[in-house]
Amino acid sequence: MNKGKLYLIPIPLGDNSNHTIPQYVIDIIHVLDVFIVERARTARRFISSTKPHGSIQEMQFFELDKRNPTVGIEEFMKSIQEGKDIGLMSEAGCPGIADPGAKVVEFAHENNIEVIPLIGPSSILLALISSGMNGQSFSFHGYLPIKNPDRIKALKRLEQTSKSSNSAQIFMETPYRNMPLIEDILKQLSPNTRLCIAADLTLPTQYIKTKTIAEWNKVKMEDLHKRPVVFVLQGR
Repeated sequence: MNKGKLYLIPIPLGDNSNHTIPQYVIDIIHVLDVFIVERARTARRFISSTKPHGSIQEMQFFELDKRNPTVGIEEFMKSIQEGKDIGLMSEAGCPGIADPGAKVVEFAHENNIEVIPLIGPSSILLALISSGMNGQSFSFHGYLPIKNPDRIKALKRLEQTSKSSNSAQIFMETPYRNMPLIEDILKQLSPNTRLCIAADLTLPTQYIKTKTIAEWNKVKMEDLHKRPVVFVLQGR
């Protein structure tokens, strides 16, 4: 029996950005009925918004454990071993980046299962290309340490790395901790270092600005509390 395929399904970055998902992705979603997801509630809401042909109640959703993403994967993938296609979804954007779904993809490769990535929004790439910083040399660091002084050390390390390698450094934060992180950035980094703040990407409230630290310190900061933000910095 031929094995099924694992489809890497992007979902919108926010409730008002369904337009960012191509029709061919929606067509694929509509023929699947088994999904491995970061959060079942988000996945169900998105699939419902695409007006599927079948009933949401008849679909299977397996939730990944964020703290231990390898738990349950073998069980979740049983049907794919039997020839059934499965979709993998993140909480927002593309699966596998800052997301436990990477472990599902790793399992697929280890078990000779075909992986098919689908086109959709990536907040990381959207932030980078709109930042004006180096798109030929960049690194993504996910979430920085929550507490100081570890966070300050991490920020200074990224700044130094970006200076020495002329590269853009990309990172994120949990939305309700955005403002304390920004406060640390503006206090601790060099005045000439450039910082891009890219918030609410693809949404009507989208906000993207790149300034030096010195320039940011002269303007009134946008209220970014509880808004999804990607940060890009580059020292010089």
